[in-house]
Amino acid sequence: MVKLAPSILSANFAALLEDVLEVEKAGAEYLHVDVMDGHFVPNLTIGPPVVRALRPASSMCFDVHLMIEHPEFYVEQFISAGADLITVHAESSGHLHRTLSLIREKGALAGVALNPATSHVVIEYILPLVDLVLLMTVNPGFGGQKFIPGMLPKIKAVRKMLDDSGSGAELQVDGGINLDTARAVTEAGATILVAGSAVFGGGDIASAVQKLKHAAAGGWAR
Repeated sequence: MVKLAPSILSANFAALLEDVLEVEKAGAEYLHVDVMDGHFVPNLTIGPPVVRALRPASSMCFDVHLMIEHPEFYVEQFISAGADLITVHAESSGHLHRTLSLIREKGALAGVALNPATSHVVIEYILPLVDLVLLMTVNPGFGGQKFIPGMLPKIKAVRKMLDDSGSGAELQVDGGINLDTARAVTEAGATILVAGSAVFGGGDIASAVQKLKHAAAGGWAR
């Protein structure tokens, strides 16, 4: 089954805990935490204290996506706060192999993210260190953007790369995921869908989670 990772970037921060508990109760397996520094991407979001505050209340996989410069400086802080999975961008890490190794050494799962314009070939030699590949299907920085259709061939290419290498890494897709795009993304090979406004933007969070899972059904399955 395809897994869902609601992004708290689109949640109601005045009632964040309630929103987190609701997506978990509705069946979401991951909680996607977008961390932005105003440099690598043009937005500012949250830090380790938010992860630490939510961690005792939830058993979901806390999926922390570091859209920041020098992510290696913050890996330990987020793991200490309760992150289960740390994803760093290939574009932001000067020594990607070293950063992924650090994440694993500190006891978390390691993910690598690629912006839309970045070729998937840049991760070929670090796949043994990767538990997850995250493909951005919008240019990162803001929620609510439209899915870039030209990313579907890239999803398929990464699916083939993972399968051909024997990697067990998850393939996560983030950006413009909604009822209209979920099926195409899973058919292309995604195993985890990140969704923000499609989950938190309509009022009925539980219904949104179930409808997204239903829309994704029939796509690629492990």
